[in-house]
Amino acid sequence: MTSKTIRADLSQPPGNEFNKYVLPGSGIVPNGSSWSFVLDSGIEKRYVDAQIDDYQGKPRGKFPWQAPVTMTVRARFSHSAGSLLGTAGFGFWNDPFAMTGARVPAPPRAVWFFYASPDSNMKLALDTPGNGWKAATIDVLRIPFFLLAPTAPLAIPLMNIKPIYRALWPVGQRAIGVSEAGISAEMTDWHTYRLEWGTRGSKFWVDDALILDAPTTPKGRLGFVMWMDNQAMTVTPQGRFGWKMLDVERAQWMEIERLEISAT
Repeated sequence: MTSKTIRADLSQPPGNEFNKYVLPGSGIVPNGSSWSFVLDSGIEKRYVDAQIDDYQGKPRGKFPWQAPVTMTVRARFSHSAGSLLGTAGFGFWNDPFAMTGARVPAPPRAVWFFYASPDSNMKLALDTPGNGWKAATIDVLRIPFFLLAPTAPLAIPLMNIKPIYRALWPVGQRAIGVSEAGISAEMTDWHTYRLEWGTRGSKFWVDDALILDAPTTPKGRLGFVMWMDNQAMTVTPQGRFGWKMLDVERAQWMEIERLEISAT
């Protein structure tokens, strides 16, 4: 991959380097020197999303980014962790559920800063909650996962027995390439978030403090995404799966005043 750098001009609306995916009830609002990803108040029983990305219309083999890549974002949110509804964040993934194009669903791969409100439960790391504001990696498309997959019919019921879950799930966690660390920094304050997606691991910083040094890292090509929506998801080793939309009674937003991506 050749060198490539994007420094978003936040004094203007998102430009040609990004696609916008903005559903009714949401928006991306320029504020002079920043962008606000907004969900309006009074949203009920429908999905809303304010998003930019750089992979719409592309097959996964043509997604723009491949390690090593560095991303730096300066951001703040309207609500604290636990009060902000839905999911939000920024980073790189493979759009596994084909939300923005006619692609075959795929096992998820991602390296990003990710938020999920308490209505979600995606507890894929043994010692990290299934929701909240976190740095995270996942890469299910790995040989260890496929070697373990035939054991799933037996293993999933056993995951409901706590001592067995604590003893065995670390094997499954490593197989799907999950590393996570919770972020204690207050979401409503300005913070600088930086990730280095490397070829042999990924590192995450908040205000120059290293919070996660992930030993595994997604392989192959990924696309950049930055979003805020009103969904909640459940995915657990115990075999619980679910998805729903959340009602948004009060407007909420994610404000960005710096966005840089660089590949070397």
